[in-house]
Amino acid sequence: MAQRLLFRRIWTGAPKVFPQNSARTAAVASSSFSTSLQPSLNRGPFLTPSRTLPRSLPLAFHRLVSFNVQDHDDFTERVINSELPVLVDFHAQWCGPCKILGPRLEKAIAKHKGRVAMAKVDIDDHTDLAIEYGVSAVPTVIAIRGGDVIDQFVGIKDDDQLDSFVSKVIGQ
Repeated sequence: MAQRLLFRRIWTGAPKVFPQNSARTAAVASSSFSTSLQPSLNRGPFLTPSRTLPRSLPLAFHRLVSFNVQDHDDFTERVINSELPVLVDFHAQWCGPCKILGPRLEKAIAKHKGRVAMAKVDIDDHTDLAIEYGVSAVPTVIAIRGGDVIDQFVGIKDDDQLDSFVSKVIGQ
């Protein structure tokens, strides 16, 4: 009986408060299941204004803010041969400052709406890339444009410093 009552409350969109009147509870419990599925006059639309679905989808798909480098060939294709400037974030899973810098850097890059990309390189998985670019500490961020290193920094930065670094890399 309790399951029927719960089902009816969910189905009809009735308030989630259980009735205090025991006579009303008994009347609801004694009704048959087949009558509970009949249309109710007080039932509103299934999707009320507070539960409506979004009316429109974005018309343009934006480029991803960041991507993880899979191997050396992927790095060459997506970073070295990129038409956009790319910030390469050399990080490690065990590095606390890396976990703080990563989201801040993504936020700074997202502000520039597709004019710069970010590649994430885990130094434990890709030690060859870390050695090739002279990474001796993490986090290290290297800016690459046209295959050439144009700027870099080591350590954690605040949001204003990251914004100015990204603006300098894209040439603003």
